Amino acid sequence: MATFGSALRRGLPRVAGGEPWPPAGAAAVALVAEPVEAAAAVVAEPVEAAAAGAAAVAASGPSTSSGASPVAGSGASAVAGVSLRRGLPRVAGGEPWPPAGAAAAVADVAPVAEPVEAAAVAVADGPSTSSGASAASLGASATSAGASAGASLRQGLPREVGGEPWPPAGVARVVADATVVASVPEHGVPVVPITEPATPKPAAPVAVAPADRAPLPFTPSVWPGRAAAHRPAPKPEPARIGPFTKAQWAGAVIVGGAGLLFAAAMAVLFVRWFLSLEFMQDFLVTYPGEYHLPEGAPVGIPAWLGWQHFFNVFLMVLIIRTGLTIRTEKRPAVFWTPRNNKKGKTSLTIWFHQSLDLLWIINGVVFVVLLFVTGQWMRIVPTSWEVIPNAVSAALQYVSLDWPTENGWVNYNSLQQLAYFTTVFIAAPLAVVTGFRMSGLWPKKNAKLSAAYPIEWARKLHFPTMLFFVVFIIIHVVLVLATGALRNLNHMYAAQGSVDGVAYADNWTGFWMFVLSLAVIAGAWVAARPLVLAPIAKLFGTVSGR
Repeated sequence: MATFGSALRRGLPRVAGGEPWPPAGAAAVALVAEPVEAAAAVVAEPVEAAAAGAAAVAASGPSTSSGASPVAGSGASAVAGVSLRRGLPRVAGGEPWPPAGAAAAVADVAPVAEPVEAAAVAVADGPSTSSGASAASLGASATSAGASAGASLRQGLPREVGGEPWPPAGVARVVADATVVASVPEHGVPVVPITEPATPKPAAPVAVAPADRAPLPFTPSVWPGRAAAHRPAPKPEPARIGPFTKAQWAGAVIVGGAGLLFAAAMAVLFVRWFLSLEFMQDFLVTYPGEYHLPEGAPVGIPAWLGWQHFFNVFLMVLIIRTGLTIRTEKRPAVFWTPRNNKKGKTSLTIWFHQSLDLLWIINGVVFVVLLFVTGQWMRIVPTSWEVIPNAVSAALQYVSLDWPTENGWVNYNSLQQLAYFTTVFIAAPLAVVTGFRMSGLWPKKNAKLSAAYPIEWARKLHFPTMLFFVVFIIIHVVLVLATGALRNLNHMYAAQGSVDGVAYADNWTGFWMFVLSLAVIAGAWVAARPLVLAPIAKLFGTVSGR
C-alpha cells in the first residue's frame, strides 16, 4: 500500500480568478483499499446528517431571515454572476466536473481526505416548504455518490520506485455531488467533519533487480583496455629528397640499376651476335669507324687547345651548378642591383650564373676562332659523308664492348666527331641564345622582338640543353678513362702524344694535371657562396639583402 506525500499537489482553480484547488493548507490522507459498499456507506451517512441539519435550519428560517436578507441577497447575486470552470471527469466515461449549471461556492472549503474532491453542501434560502425539496436533493446526491462508487478507477504512475500503479487495483472513487442553490440562508449549514482514518506506515521499498541487457546486434571488434584508451604518439614523417624518401631512393637505385645492368647485358649479347653475321663483318671492314682527314689537316693537339679545354670544363661545371640552384631556390637571401639600372634587381645566384655564362661565351668565341685559324676545325667538323656509316659502325663496336682502335692525337672516330660538332656548333649556340633571352641583357622595351621570340620558348629549350651537356660530359669522361686513360689525358692536358699511339701510353704527366684541375674545380664549387661572391659582385653593382 502506498501513501501520498505530506503536501497535497494543487491544480487549476475551481472558479475564474480563484486560487488553485485544493486550498493551501489542505492535508493529504492515504486512500484505504476498502470494499466499494463500505466507502459508499461512510459518505452517505454524513450526507444524511447534513440534510437533517439543513431541514432544521430551514424551519427556523422565517423568524430570523428578516435581519439577514440584505446580506444574503447580495452574496447570492455575486455568486450567481460567476460561471464555474469545468475540468476532467471524475470517473472514466463521465461528464466534465463540476456538473453543468453548478454555481461557485463562496464558503471556505475544508481539507479533503483524498485527492478526489468532496464538494461542500449548500442549502438554498426560501420558505419552509422548500426544506423537503432540499432534503430530497441531498438524498439524490447521496444516491448518485453511491452509484458512482461502483465505477472503475483509472490508475497512474506508482508512488515509489518499483511499486504498482497508483491507486491500487480495487479502490473505488467516491464522489459527493454538491447541490448548489442560487441563494444562501442566514445561517450556513454546519459542515460535517469527515473522520480521517489512521495513516498506515509506508511499505518498505522493494529492490528491483536490473534486467539483463539485450545482446548486441553485431560482433564487437573493440574491447576495453590499454589498446582502446592508449594513444601512441604518431611517428614522424620520414625526410624526403624530392618526391621520395631516402629508403625509396635507395630502392629505386637498386631496382633501376639492376634493370639497367640486365638491359645492358642483353644489348651486348644481341649486338655481338648481330656483328658475327657475315654481312656485318663485311660492313665493319668497309667502315671501321673512322675515315682519313683531308690533306693538310694538322696532326697533334696544341697547348692552347688543352688550356681551352680546361677553362671550358671549369666554367661548364659551375654553370650547371648555379643553374640547378636557380631552379630550386625559392627565397633568395642576397640580391644584386646594377648601378645603371635600379630596377634590374636580381638574386646573387642569377648574377653569378650570368657572369659565368659571359666568361664561357668569351672562351667559346676564342676557341672557335683559333679552331679555324689553326685548321683544327677539320678534327671536329665532318668533311665526308662517310662519317654517317662510320659513326654507326663505331656505335655498334662500343655496345659490343669490342671498341674501335683509335688515336685521338691524329683524328677522332666518326662518332666522336659528330658528338663534338653537335656540342660546339649546335648545343652551345642554343644555350647562349636561350640564356640571353632570359637574362637582363635582353631589350625588354622592344615589343616586336619580344613577341617574335617569347621567353616561354627560351625556358622550354634552355633546361633540356643543360641536360644534354650533363649527359655529354658523363659519357665523354667514361670513354676517356675506359679507352686508355693515361694516353688520352696526356693528349688533352699535357699536349703529349705520337702517331703510333703507344709512345706516351704509360706517361703520368697528363693524369696529375687532370687531378690538379679537379682540385681547382672543387675549390671553386665550394667557394661559390654569398660570403665569397658578394665582395666580387660589389665591384659591378650593389649587393643587398631582403
